[in-house]
Amino acid sequence: AQRLARLRAATARCEAAGRASIEDLGTVETQNCTLADSPVAYSVYRSQSGDTVYIAEGLAGYDSALRLGLRSVVADRVLPGELTIATTELGDATAFARVQAGSLDPDQALAEAYRRNNSGDYAEAAEFFATLLRRTGEDDTSTEHAAEYLINQALQRSNLGQFGAAEAAYAQALAIPSASPTQLRLRRNFRALHLLNQKRFDDALSVLDESLAGSLTDPGTVEGATISTDTALAINSGSEFTRQLGGEESERLTVTERSIILDAQAMQLRGAILRTQERYEEATAALDTSLARLEAIRDGRVRSTARLRAQALNELAVIAESQGDNGAAEGRLRQALALMEAQYPFTIAASASKARLAAFLARRGQSDAALALFAEFVDENRDKATARTGLENQLSAYFELILAEIPENPDLVGDFFEATEILVRPGVANTQAVLARELSGGDDEAARLFRQSTTLARAVERTQVELSQLRSRQSRDEAAQDRISALTAELAELTAQQTATQARLSEYPRFRAVSTQALSLSDLQSTLQPGEAYLKLSEVAGRVYMIMVSSDDAMAYRALIDSETLEARVAGLRETISVVEDGQRLTYPFDVSLAYQLYTELLGSAADRFAGVDHLIFEPDGAMLRLPINLLITQEAGVADYERRFGTAGNDDFDFTGIAWLGRGLDVSTAVSARNFRDSRNLPASRAARQFIGLGENAPPQGRFRQAAFSPLDEAEARCRWPLAVWSNPISARELRTARSLVGEGASEILTGRAFTDTAVVDRDDLDDFRIVHFATHGLVTQPSPECPPDPALVTSFGDDPGSDGLLTFSEIFDLRLNADLVILSACDTASAAGVAASQTAGVQGGTSALDGLVRAFFGAGSRAVIASHWPSPDDFSATERLISGLFEAEAGTAVATAMRNAQTGLMDDPATSHPYYWSGFAIVGDGTRPVIRAN
Repeated sequence: AQRLARLRAATARCEAAGRASIEDLGTVETQNCTLADSPVAYSVYRSQSGDTVYIAEGLAGYDSALRLGLRSVVADRVLPGELTIATTELGDATAFARVQAGSLDPDQALAEAYRRNNSGDYAEAAEFFATLLRRTGEDDTSTEHAAEYLINQALQRSNLGQFGAAEAAYAQALAIPSASPTQLRLRRNFRALHLLNQKRFDDALSVLDESLAGSLTDPGTVEGATISTDTALAINSGSEFTRQLGGEESERLTVTERSIILDAQAMQLRGAILRTQERYEEATAALDTSLARLEAIRDGRVRSTARLRAQALNELAVIAESQGDNGAAEGRLRQALALMEAQYPFTIAASASKARLAAFLARRGQSDAALALFAEFVDENRDKATARTGLENQLSAYFELILAEIPENPDLVGDFFEATEILVRPGVANTQAVLARELSGGDDEAARLFRQSTTLARAVERTQVELSQLRSRQSRDEAAQDRISALTAELAELTAQQTATQARLSEYPRFRAVSTQALSLSDLQSTLQPGEAYLKLSEVAGRVYMIMVSSDDAMAYRALIDSETLEARVAGLRETISVVEDGQRLTYPFDVSLAYQLYTELLGSAADRFAGVDHLIFEPDGAMLRLPINLLITQEAGVADYERRFGTAGNDDFDFTGIAWLGRGLDVSTAVSARNFRDSRNLPASRAARQFIGLGENAPPQGRFRQAAFSPLDEAEARCRWPLAVWSNPISARELRTARSLVGEGASEILTGRAFTDTAVVDRDDLDDFRIVHFATHGLVTQPSPECPPDPALVTSFGDDPGSDGLLTFSEIFDLRLNADLVILSACDTASAAGVAASQTAGVQGGTSALDGLVRAFFGAGSRAVIASHWPSPDDFSATERLISGLFEAEAGTAVATAMRNAQTGLMDDPATSHPYYWSGFAIVGDGTRPVIRAN
């Protein structure tokens, strides 16, 4: 045993020994370990009988095999038992996927990758394809497989909006010659889907119309067809039939069977296009053909075709409803739901089918039945970060139904709020996954509890699935009934353990940053103080919904503007604030009329609710992620006066004094989510002994630092290095020194120049000694080139350590240990203006905001509030320095939101700085009632 322990120590970190119970063996000794090179769990079991010691050890994901193997060796005979293979257990799902993909036979690993995708575990599937691709690089004989891996990677990137990276992966795949019927069809279908993601519908149709050598079916042709944006979203959603096509049976399907499946998918896409053109007879024929071919493969027993079949049924239901055959429509929708619940119970795909049926019932006036089904959908997804793409049409019907019912049943406003809570932007869900991976890889108590929570969650899910399958049987024998009783008791115990584990986890800020549990309306209301209002904006299926919540009241309504118009309004305002033309950043006279119009469209319906509100907490979505709400204008009088003066001789068109800004009359904070706001507020005040640490003014790289940072690598990596100019124009540390002088130098510290390196920040073990952490440096929330992986960061100096890259990255920030009441990011665009690829990690959609990236990482590190900038901090008229000074000059005990408003008011009242560019850009994210300087 000691010899094995020494061997194990070279590859794994193990906790102290504990005890476990194993059938036939009773109590045995057990150790939970983690592989040294990744956060993958490894288990050790030890049993002793007389002078003989029996040991079984291996990946925790194969725990059932370890236990059965140990029992069999001790018994010295083959014992019956059930193996549950490829569960994550005590470890990170994606890290375990990497290990699996690296150790399984390539065909088995490919099948497992498809299975993960079909069940909705897209991050894990991505790890499989990436690992398989790396393995192919080591063994270049499997070029057909390499093309398949690349195609899958390309589609995943395309679905995230990373079209440049997707094109690069497609080009690599197409460069591999192939005459395989499967490969040709994969390339055709995935290329069409990539084009649909870009709304290039005619091009997608051209791809689908291309003939294939050796075609097994005749898909026919459609000319001049178009497909709607809604259909494109549905096709590529989490519930779609398009993601992956081989499923867990892939390694057993013949080439002909896989080709039939792929051609059936192409036929289904064609049917969807015909349906949108109202060519219902042709669409029905195409969809029926697709469905028949799928059901003919092994009599419909291929599980991986369930989503394809369900989608065909859904399309046929739409056609039946449009033709007035509501009975047939409902029947097909219920068929699709039954199919998904049987094959993929408790998944987002099954929930989506339920929402689709509920939306149909709502359209048919069956309000009670629809509300009940929608409530089930919300309850099933309460603890999940559910990407809203593809569910928006169904949930929009729910919101419209609730708004219609609220006058008669005001309590439904709580259901409305919870429905908005479960739907998140795709980038936010991905950010949560990235942060969860980082947390899972740790070696502290929070990481251990998080891994335990992951284990319990998966055990709960497996138990629920088995229970569902047993209960769905038409006939049950006594053994099945006994098993149902045992599983019911086991589920109750697992749920209780999970509740207790998460209660302990909630003490750790890193877990609070990754938690996806929805907040109830009553929970939010209990958090709000008198005089506060929480205003949440949600974009769903092109509509803009608002909910305004106080401690004792709430109202929900649809704004008087749609998403497309809102985008145009925000773009118009941004272009007058900060825009780059010919390499120069320019500011134009602010469009006050547009700002007033946007106020009436968004907030006009709730204007009377602002009476008595002195602190507004705003949770933005969509275009409003790029615009601080405090610059909206609440009264028309000042607008009319400004427009009368505009352009006249002697008038200063940049003088906006006298304008009734929303931010003049009340304190304004921003929330990344209701849960984040609640958690931030409930944290006790920081007990850090020192007041302030300022970090910034990086040193430009010189000499060997420059050579190390920018030496040529391979072509792809070289393109993904930031240019020297990023480090060559550091932000002045003047505001840091000003803040330090106001706080008091004895309780403060400043780190600048060569001392301000990424490694110096990461290696410090005293950052939790400071109440306020202030960065004055550039923020990077885009990527150097579209095909580069995103990695938002703050710019630092380069250190002597060879591992220093001059960047404090998203994941490094998350791993800092802070105990701060406030983090200030006085940097370029740390709350806005991310690129599309950066949005995957930064936590935003379409390059609109970085509130859920860098900002959320600082919350995970241990901050109660973060101040971030919507546009580059202005230097003119010392505006930024005056704002920051105003914060620290406020009377001790003044809330940060109040101190910021007072400083902003001073700039509003100065004609030289009354333009929103100078005073509006900083957003207070989190609990804005924390004091800047504590009162003695």
